[in-house]
Amino acid sequence: MDYLVGMNTTVSERMLFNKVAWRIMPVVFLAYIFAYLDRVNIGFAKLVMKDELWFSDAVFAMGSGIFFIGYFIFEVPGNILMHKIGARLWITRIMISWAILSGLCAFADNAIHFYILRFLLGVAEAGFFPAIILYLTYWFPKEKKAHMFAIFMTAVNFAGILGSPLSGWILEFTHGHPTIKAWQWLFIIEAIPSLILGICIPWLLSNGPQQAHWLSAEEKEVILSRLAKEEEEKRSEGNSNHRFIDAFRSYKVWFFALIYFCIVIALYGISFWLPQIIENAVSDNPIEIGLFAAIPWTCAAIGMILFARHSDRTGERRWHLTLVCLVGMLVFIASGLHNTSPLFVMITISLSTTAMMCAISTFWSLPSMILSGTAAAAGIAFINSVGNLGGFISPEMFAWFKTHYDLGAGLMAAGCSLGLAGVLIYWITKKPTIS
Repeated sequence: MDYLVGMNTTVSERMLFNKVAWRIMPVVFLAYIFAYLDRVNIGFAKLVMKDELWFSDAVFAMGSGIFFIGYFIFEVPGNILMHKIGARLWITRIMISWAILSGLCAFADNAIHFYILRFLLGVAEAGFFPAIILYLTYWFPKEKKAHMFAIFMTAVNFAGILGSPLSGWILEFTHGHPTIKAWQWLFIIEAIPSLILGICIPWLLSNGPQQAHWLSAEEKEVILSRLAKEEEEKRSEGNSNHRFIDAFRSYKVWFFALIYFCIVIALYGISFWLPQIIENAVSDNPIEIGLFAAIPWTCAAIGMILFARHSDRTGERRWHLTLVCLVGMLVFIASGLHNTSPLFVMITISLSTTAMMCAISTFWSLPSMILSGTAAAAGIAFINSVGNLGGFISPEMFAWFKTHYDLGAGLMAAGCSLGLAGVLIYWITKKPTIS
């Protein structure tokens, strides 16, 4: 409804939550673009790092994946700290530290140094994604969450849309520099935006509606009352999880972690190996690789917003998520077929990426339906940290298939993982508390 009933207010809900969205979403959106770009630009760096004597597919796979070990270890305590000390300072710390470490990857001169820097990058970034997911629950009611999560997650696509051509351009135009190699320029240049935005975060974000100087007292009351009403509904449905330990007592949290793990295997299969897939099937020119790599992410950006908006409008999650995962499985398998047609490769990879991103964005509306308080901070971080271990498995899996078979077999395996996520979602959401 447009106007809240039963309160002494004339504030329009639609206008108020649009105001909130326009105030905070651009900031977290940009932050995630920079975070994701710094995390996966190793995929483009690989195109020229293969000329280094110490670099190989095995080093690439381990360097890509070891990021997620550091991420896993520090994810839950990081999100608890964010919940305690506030979003502004915690997100600032995360962004500045990851920017510095991402830039330092340019100075790795052997595999061990590279592994250490990538591990520390994961430690630095731990807590960022679940912190933002939790942060958005401080502002938006349940019927808007999937849409807001989708907008936030679209940053992954824009990291591909903007970052892929940028990465290709950097590699092409810094090639042959007398002292700094192209891959080193890539890490250095793409770390700078994260550093600048991280420094600005304290002036751009409020810890929550109570501290938002840009909201009137009446607007704050509307938001807080609406969210308090949802907390009451959770308690009435038996989901009164407020303590840290409550997050781990719910079997659904453990299954959500497994589901996200399966989806993430597909996500990082595309994120890390897309430049290589395009180089093999479409073009070996760095600029053209960057431009072609932007196409799947563009399709996914459009698809996931429409998909999440429809899920929010209908209030239905189960069939949306189940079906998109199963469709994603089929097109992933199709993309792995031995086909030399560049058009076929681009179509199937674009459909695979779109289905996968639709699943990820809408998935995050599920945990917040059963968790609140400190349990939400711990549970969301736990789901994300365990799920992101798929980011460790995925590069190793693709490297193994590339060595023993080909990249197509890796894509088929990623599709099967996404299909398993769909089956698990169908089963776990049978309970009436999650529709």
